Amino acid sequence: MSHGGVFLGVDVGTGSARAGIFDEKGKLLGSASSPIQIWKEKDCIEQSSTDIWLAVCTAVKSACSLANVAAEDVAGLGFAATCSLVAVDADGSPVSVSWSADARRNIIVWMDHRAVDQADRINARNSPVLQYCGGGVSPEMQAPKLLWVKENLQESWSMACRWMDLSDWLAYRATGDDTRSLCTTVCKWTYLGHAHMGQWRELDSRDMEACGWDEVFWEEIGLGDLVEGNRAKIGRSVAFPGHALGSGLTPTSAKELGLLPGTPVGTSLIDAHAGGVGVMESVPEAESKADLSDEEAICRRMVLVCGTSTCHMAVSKNKLFIPGVWGPFWSAMIPEYWLTEGGQSATGALLDYIVENHAAAPLLANHAASQSVSIFELLNKILLSMAHEQNIPFLSALSQDTHVLPDFHGNRSPVADPKSKGVICGLTLDTSEKYLALLYLATIQGIAYGTRHIVEHCNAHGHKIDTLLACGGLAKNSLYIQEHADIIGCPIILPRENESVLLGASVLGAVAAKKFSGIHDAMKSMNAAGKVVHPSSDPRVKKYHDAKYKIFRSLYEQQLSHRSTMAQALQ
Repeated sequence: MSHGGVFLGVDVGTGSARAGIFDEKGKLLGSASSPIQIWKEKDCIEQSSTDIWLAVCTAVKSACSLANVAAEDVAGLGFAATCSLVAVDADGSPVSVSWSADARRNIIVWMDHRAVDQADRINARNSPVLQYCGGGVSPEMQAPKLLWVKENLQESWSMACRWMDLSDWLAYRATGDDTRSLCTTVCKWTYLGHAHMGQWRELDSRDMEACGWDEVFWEEIGLGDLVEGNRAKIGRSVAFPGHALGSGLTPTSAKELGLLPGTPVGTSLIDAHAGGVGVMESVPEAESKADLSDEEAICRRMVLVCGTSTCHMAVSKNKLFIPGVWGPFWSAMIPEYWLTEGGQSATGALLDYIVENHAAAPLLANHAASQSVSIFELLNKILLSMAHEQNIPFLSALSQDTHVLPDFHGNRSPVADPKSKGVICGLTLDTSEKYLALLYLATIQGIAYGTRHIVEHCNAHGHKIDTLLACGGLAKNSLYIQEHADIIGCPIILPRENESVLLGASVLGAVAAKKFSGIHDAMKSMNAAGKVVHPSSDPRVKKYHDAKYKIFRSLYEQQLSHRSTMAQALQ
């Protein structure tokens, strides 16, 4: 069956590799996933690029088979992945980044926090590049991780020939072209994308000589060896997302993926940014603002990419420096727009943690299985019946005695404090399913107050965000989305297709195949809106959440005060 050209998106998340096939209108024709290994030891979290590539090949073949698509139908493909750090030698073989010296373990996963000390030392130098990542690097970025490897694993450091962001490595593995993406380098490597502002039109995004590296910064932090040899180890050339790489798929990778050699492959995106590209233009007519130009309208939206963690993506035509929020990153998501990127390091992961570590978890899992629903659907049902039994005016009010600060894996934005800890206030000895449902509700609310804090902080620094778009696994949870709408006071638009990150990755393939003139043009054709969730119009709901939000903000202030009390006691 010929589709006259379909596009393949691949996304490597934290736990699986996924592939999706889309037509030129952005309709999903078939998708599949394959699990990937992960090793966790304290702050060290590692993966294997060999294992990931095998999972990618499995997912791609399954997706093509499910969508009934032949290799010749695939007109282009794109990769998205977590911003994990990959080490390979001169032959492209894995180089261990692990204390275990296990050669398979050549990836430091994005959420790995081994380099907190290195991040602190880099930030203490106050280099001018830091103002473009919210004032300081996070231990989740690449410079601190690279410094950690150099200081702790000398042999691996001398063997590594290329250090790559995972999505760039996937594109390199597929095409043999190690051109880096402006998305990965600008967002995670302190690359200054705006060095290309004047030249990009005339170059029409051919491979651009990487002129945005600040060599003084790398030398100052002790990584001057990475800029030797024309920066070959970290990136000699960069390109806009969707730029066609090399000569497309190499014969070897085409065979492994079950596709044709020469199939165009676009420069990649980080997974959250692919989510942004997959939904940013998914606005129904009824929600679009007639008095605004397209350019102004897109600058009023924020995309929530809600998975294991949540990323908050907003764009602007002017650069906005926002303390504690990553960016401004020029052209890192949509060409010619500055990207502001907020984030919460644990959201889906936090809800799983709260549920799985409760005494009622096994019972709840059994009940959910017997009703053939997910644990979260069952918790939502329990909350509805509790609200009904207790005859309360609205469901959110069930949590009036329970308050959660969701910083269980630090605070990425807007206070940018990786040492922040989670707080649950209002615990009792109750071990029932109902009590677990309450904790779950209060945790969702805590996460939503965190997002409200990010939105308010961005708007106080020049953004005018008034519409949210949500995608990712958590966006499928109706309670999660409704609480966010009520708490932030904005409508939330859900996309027609659930798989927004895969759609964003497939946009890269469509652009590389020259089906569209560029990313924004492709988004307008391939993004499509689904349901719109509006905030409650009940004034009591607003009053309730305003009060809880005040308590939420005070929990962090209290934590700072406790921290200083204890530091003094230990002096």
